Amino acid sequence: MNTLQLVYLSLIFLAASGAVFGLISLFVPSETQERLKAIAGGSVANPSATRGDWQEKIIKLTKPVARLAVPEEGWEASGLRTRFMNAGLRHPSAPGLFFATKALLTFVMPGLFMVYAGIRTIPFGANAVMFWLLLLAAVGYYLPNVILSRKVALRQRDLFEAFPDAMDLVIVCVEAGLGLDAAISRAGEEMRLRSPALADELNLVGLELRAGASRERALRNLSLRTGVEEVGSLVTMLVQADRFGTNIADSLRVHAETLRTRRRLKAEEAAAKIPLKLLFPLIFCIFPSLLLVLLGPSFIRIIKILMPAMTGQS
Repeated sequence: MNTLQLVYLSLIFLAASGAVFGLISLFVPSETQERLKAIAGGSVANPSATRGDWQEKIIKLTKPVARLAVPEEGWEASGLRTRFMNAGLRHPSAPGLFFATKALLTFVMPGLFMVYAGIRTIPFGANAVMFWLLLLAAVGYYLPNVILSRKVALRQRDLFEAFPDAMDLVIVCVEAGLGLDAAISRAGEEMRLRSPALADELNLVGLELRAGASRERALRNLSLRTGVEEVGSLVTMLVQADRFGTNIADSLRVHAETLRTRRRLKAEEAAAKIPLKLLFPLIFCIFPSLLLVLLGPSFIRIIKILMPAMTGQS
């Protein structure tokens, strides 16, 4: 181990130690400070609330870093804000943490690569170093977008699969004599175990209706928050049924049957894709090992018998 590697290791040790002690002093409450506050006449803070302050501290720490990646003004009304709602991220600090993560990863990943290359003393040319630095910076910058897209896709899939069941509950409540607003709120309570995300969305619709929003506006907001096409069609159908005075129960029953059909067709489509997805693992992973196990002993015996004969003939 040469001197340069020792210097890199020492810097990593000092940085890690400083980060650990800084986090401990920042997030772990001091008993001495709490006792001094109690003696001075202040109330003792709740331990659970004190532990919950770490989120606010992280938000304050990441605000300066988040400014490096925040887009121009007006991004709150762009599609990115809608994607945060589709992912279920409604906390006001979610955008700040998202942009702070993008900025940190943009610099941290190239920095880790430089540290690794320095410790291992890997010979890289100037062009190769620049290529890897730019590649890792791009990966670090766009990795939060990929994670956000994945979170949106998983949540929308959960909403799509649970929505026909929620429609059945709404139909039962409407036919039992409840109004549509009360039926939606009741369905949101009953869907808590099946799909917490859908239950939260339906409860938000009930809260908007109780707050004085119109039914059309509350349903439009539901479609915007979920981003699911089937929810948008349901909202359009309910708005039209409310305007023209048609039977809501019959309309919901037809739409629920359509949603169940779409869910079944998507399940059949996913099942039909399984053989194609299994083809490449079978060809490149399972078949070679299977042929090696079955034909390996035979090839060994053939070689043992033919090689002496061929050597004697030659």
